[in-house]
Amino acid sequence: MKYRLIEAEKAHHGVSLLARVLGVSRQGYYAWKNRGESRRQREDAALLEKIRAIHVGSRCTYGSPRVHAELRENHRVRVSRKRVARLMRAAGLQGCHRRRRGGLTRRDPAASPAPDLVQRNFHAAAPNRLWTADLTHVPTLEGWLYLAVVLDVFSRRIVGWAMADHLRAELVVDALEMAIWNRRPAPGLIHHSDQGVQYTSLAFGRRCAQAGIRPSMGSIGDALDNAITEAFFATLECELLHRHRFATRSQAKAAIFDFIEGWYNPRRRHSALDYLSPAEYERRHHTRYSAAA
Repeated sequence: MKYRLIEAEKAHHGVSLLARVLGVSRQGYYAWKNRGESRRQREDAALLEKIRAIHVGSRCTYGSPRVHAELRENHRVRVSRKRVARLMRAAGLQGCHRRRRGGLTRRDPAASPAPDLVQRNFHAAAPNRLWTADLTHVPTLEGWLYLAVVLDVFSRRIVGWAMADHLRAELVVDALEMAIWNRRPAPGLIHHSDQGVQYTSLAFGRRCAQAGIRPSMGSIGDALDNAITEAFFATLECELLHRHRFATRSQAKAAIFDFIEGWYNPRRRHSALDYLSPAEYERRHHTRYSAAA
């Protein structure tokens, strides 16, 4: 690395000065230069080009685990995760780190919440067995934009979403409507949320009953009771909202639509899915199911 630094800076400073400052000899530098790069160094340089392209293609959000998965799955490159991490660290390439968010839950003391049918057991053997849902807010210069989502626990796919400038019950009903239209679930599916007034509303309960959906609600003020949806919102904030400022709600809506339907669902690799995207995880499940049938 010291010889590389001399090579990079020799146009601005003398080789003798650089060698003395770095504690190496001029002869050593010239021997290194004449010897050229080793096979390992050439391989690292070629690998780093692929890593940079993957990192840029991930919207500069992937860390070494997802870059490693992309190399393995899409580029058929067999390499250790430690080597990928070392090259990314040396090149200053970093993934996006999630932060904890604040909640929007407002409870109606007069409402009767649904029982907790999940008990933090966020596992599903197939699609459309267990959905989770929640709300978040997005700042714009026009004011808040509110986002409601419905997530399929099996694949972590966002199957329904809605955005509005209000927090009325129709926001979560619209997200549920999209999920029902997209997935056509059989009766008995569990829809898990917090005890916010939107989810305990008569309109939401009536729509669940019409679709044969069983509402479930976690305890008050406990993010772990809806941890999967909280994790999605943390990803959204880390990879999109904290990196952009929106002048209008329309700009925010377009960016969120692109994030969900253009990136998160079809392409973003998920650690809980063996680093497959939600869409690819479901595709492989359907392939296995069809073959078994």
